[in-house]
Amino acid sequence: EVQLVESGGGLVQPGGSLRLSCAISGYTINRWCLGWFRQAPGKEREGVATIDRYGNPAYADSVKGRFTISRDNAKSTFDLEMNVLNPEDTAMYYCAVEDDPPRPCSWYLVDGKLEVWGQGTLVTVSS
Repeated sequence: EVQLVESGGGLVQPGGSLRLSCAISGYTINRWCLGWFRQAPGKEREGVATIDRYGNPAYADSVKGRFTISRDNAKSTFDLEMNVLNPEDTAMYYCAVEDDPPRPCSWYLVDGKLEVWGQGTLVTVSS
């Protein structure tokens, strides 16, 4: 059973930075589509970023230029570097994955229908 463990959330001031990490234990993730999603209070879950097996990223318009997704296949981890955070980025952040999905990885940014999800890590941007 695939298990994801997120880390790196916390409280940060507007304009600050955080780095989230997602660890996948016991699996080789070379072919996997990896993604970060978020859900703010009272809002629907939305895609933040995905990265395909070739390392090609896709980002939501709201985070382009501020967030960077990366993967380390050797360590079976992937990260989300978040810069210039603002209060609108406050949300529970989830990592999600799927092994060799049938559709382009970037498509999952829209519908979020990846197979396996983590428990989430809370990011709060506030002064």
